[in-house]
Amino acid sequence: MRRHLQLLAAYFANYAKARVEYRGDFFIGLATSILATLFAFGFLLVLFTQITQLRGWSLEQALFLYGFGLIPFGIFNVFSPNIYEFGNNYIIEGKFDRVLLRPVSSLYQVLCEAFRIESLHEVATGALAIWWASRRMGFVWTAADVVLLVLYGLCGGVIYISFFMMLSCVSFWFEDRIGIHPPVWNLIAFGRYPLSIYSQWIQFLLSWLIPFAFASFYPSAHLLGRRELHDLAPLAPLVAAACVGLLLLAWNRGLRQYSSTGS
Repeated sequence: MRRHLQLLAAYFANYAKARVEYRGDFFIGLATSILATLFAFGFLLVLFTQITQLRGWSLEQALFLYGFGLIPFGIFNVFSPNIYEFGNNYIIEGKFDRVLLRPVSSLYQVLCEAFRIESLHEVATGALAIWWASRRMGFVWTAADVVLLVLYGLCGGVIYISFFMMLSCVSFWFEDRIGIHPPVWNLIAFGRYPLSIYSQWIQFLLSWLIPFAFASFYPSAHLLGRRELHDLAPLAPLVAAACVGLLLLAWNRGLRQYSSTGS
């Protein structure tokens, strides 16, 4: 674990140095990402100018949920470049052969060779939204609440990363530059609103088939003391562990399927 953390720090430092060399590109990407986040919050505020509650959720509670959802989403986005580009860059372009020659887990290398550094602002923005909403609600944080917030945020990030990396594993069997991520990626936004506003089928889908509700909704509801749709938040670490297990299974089977490009 210590060796892998040191490698992660080295990967991140080297990539950050290279990324900030092109300051214009970096700041344009950062500004674009911040504007997208602000527009999303703006939509939520406009929505609550028309209604007073959303299935029993007040504006402050909805902002808390949305802010919390940004934390695992931001963690995922930091590691997302190679998840989205795995089929194109590693399988079709032949870079995966290079990865296999190194004495480090191939999966670990793919996840850590590139970062979307500007997405760290999403984690910070999410934390700020939680703080603001908590103050408006008079929410008193305890040490246990802070620990749960960090734990749930990390579990949510693991769920997103593991699930989308599983989708990338499809490239071992079907070579495609775009992959099957786009339609599933759009489902992340569903978890930033109260799950009770959706149909029973959508609730089941986001809970047990594509478990994004465990990355945002259930942890937020638990921290807010809400018990709707049952209190399933304690299952979040188990869901994250299950996602990691399925990812490793898919990855190892994909490695046995992989054939070099020969380039």
